[in-house]
Amino acid sequence: MALKPDRIESLVDISFFMNTEEERGGVACLLTGGSGVAMDDSAAVVAYATTPSGETPVGVLLNDVVDIDLTRQHINFHKDEVTVGGKVALLRVGQVTTDQLDGAPTAGDAAYVGASGLLTEVAEVGAARVGTFLSGPDSEGFAKVSINIV
Repeated sequence: MALKPDRIESLVDISFFMNTEEERGGVACLLTGGSGVAMDDSAAVVAYATTPSGETPVGVLLNDVVDIDLTRQHINFHKDEVTVGGKVALLRVGQVTTDQLDGAPTAGDAAYVGASGLLTEVAEVGAARVGTFLSGPDSEGFAKVSINIV
């Protein structure tokens, strides 16, 4: 589990697709942009960036992206799963409790997008700020983060 259910979702974007298997709770960055305002433009793709330098963060991934054979089983809607290549929900403004962390943040630290979509308090060169840590990690490794990607 990468996100706890206690979250505030003020602004969620549902206009992007994700083509890789990922766990929710990290920061997805723009891979390729779509055209115009079309909500079903499959060219609008996000991914967890291997390096955050110069990447454009779009939002915190709210779905697990899974690669399963849909002829043998169905997606688990209770776990908010979507299949690879499907549309994902991205939190742009709000608050989450996630374990997708890198480093040792404390309350009040700025939150930056890190490698592989992790949230970190260390600003790598060219990394974008995505919010503020509202707590440090607890005993299970979860921290509360205010997200503001506008």
